[in-house]
Order: sequence, then structure tokens, then C-alpha cells
Amino acid sequence: MDIDLSIDPKEVTTIIKDFIKTYVKNSGVKSVVLGLSGGIDSAVTAILCRDSLGKKNVFCLYLPDETTPEKDRKDIDIIIKNFDLYCEKKDISDVVKTISKNSVIKPDRFALANIKARTRMILLFEYANMKSSLVCGTSNKSEILVGYFTKYGDGGVDIMPLGDIYKTQIWEIAKYLKIPKSVISKSPSGGLWHGQTDEGELKIFYEQLDKILACLEKKIDISEISLSTGVKKNEVLRIKKMRIKNQHKSRAPLIPKVGIRTPGYDWRSPVVEG
Repeated sequence: MDIDLSIDPKEVTTIIKDFIKTYVKNSGVKSVVLGLSGGIDSAVTAILCRDSLGKKNVFCLYLPDETTPEKDRKDIDIIIKNFDLYCEKKDISDVVKTISKNSVIKPDRFALANIKARTRMILLFEYANMKSSLVCGTSNKSEILVGYFTKYGDGGVDIMPLGDIYKTQIWEIAKYLKIPKSVISKSPSGGLWHGQTDEGELKIFYEQLDKILACLEKKIDISEISLSTGVKKNEVLRIKKMRIKNQHKSRAPLIPKVGIRTPGYDWRSPVVEG
């Protein structure tokens, strides 16, 4: 079975830009705020937001800390200059240290990484409050499906334009948008600690992960997925379990049903009208 994840970047970016424009307009605001990291996902998101809303309506914040890779610090300036983006910078190291110091239990490496993500969320929403803007997320479909994001951190946003685009497809879009090769080719990393990489944490390459997820999306049998992708069956099962285990990250908090219509279950509101 051939697993083809190729897309038409022009068609896909048109859909995404229309979504951004429509949702922002129907929300009664004109602008968005997003965290620019120096990575490919945030760069693609920022460019599509700029194309949809105009430069003056896209506020980027670069919020590094002491473990942010030096290459990201350099790539940020390249992205801002090449694509004429408005961006403010603020180091969050002191804020993270203060929270860590005042925590009830001293955070380990993973808890500290979540503190960093949630600190950025707080600052993005504060900025959005002051600018009457929406907070735009930069997570992709691969991350969302396996829960590779911080709940109420980088997952705490108003809209997520790349949420239905696999990581390998984002590389295609990045080339279409002419993002520099230095940004596209570097190992994806959140800079959560020194030497941290996304694929290292996930313990799988995105090319393999995306093929597995695409097959799971189509409800293909585990054995057939293993045969088609060349990935061992127990590894496919590991990814499937990650998907099941982390579903709560993408949902509103569970509510016991008591009334006739319950928020989030059978009392739903349309996300976008128009």
C-alpha cells in the first residue's frame, strides 16, 4: 500500500488563509498574536496570518529562555527580515525561575518544560488582551494527535491554523513559501532543555510518524500499517496508544451530564459562521 502524504501547497494555504480571515472577522477583532520560535511551524503560521490579515494585524512575540538554541536566536532575525514581520522579544528566564522557585514541589526537567510553555501562554494572552486580538497557535496535526504539546501551554490558544496539517506536509508548505533552507532543514526542537529535539523525545522520525498516523486516520489494520511503513508492529501500537492516552489534551474538561443539553456534548456552538 502506497502512503502518499503529498499536498497541493497553493490549495492548502488558500484554505488556511480563508479560515484565518473568516474566524478573526467573525470574532469581532482584527488581529492575532502568536509565538514565533525560530522553527518552521511558527514561521509558516506567521506568514499565512500576515498574508490573511496584513502585517499591522499580526503581532509576533519571541519568548526565549536560557535553554533556547543559539540557532533559533539567529533564525528568528532571518525570518522577521525576510518576511517583514512585526515581532517583539522578551526573555522569560527570570519568570520561569521565579515560578520554579515558588513551586510547592521542585519541578523536574519535564515539569519545568511545561512551566516554560505555560509562561509563554500567559504572556501571549496578556498581550492579546491589550491588543484586542486572538491568540493563534502554531501546533501541527502530528503533535496534536500524539499529544506532543503542553496542555494549557502551546495548546492553550484561540485558533490553530496548522492543526490539520501533518509535519511532513508543513515542510512542503515551507518550501512553497520560500522559507530559508536553514530553517526547514534543522532538527525540530522546542528548546525545552539543552540538546532537546522533538524526534528524540517522540523516539521516531516525523516521516514514519506521519505515515502511521495517516493510516490510523483511515482505520487501517495495525499489521497492514506495519507492513506498509516498514515500522515494527509494537512501534505502531505505541503510537496508537499515545493517540488514545493523550486525547484529553485536545478536549474541553469532562462534564457529567445532568441537564437536558450539556456544554460540549449536545449543546454545541458553531466554531465559524460564514
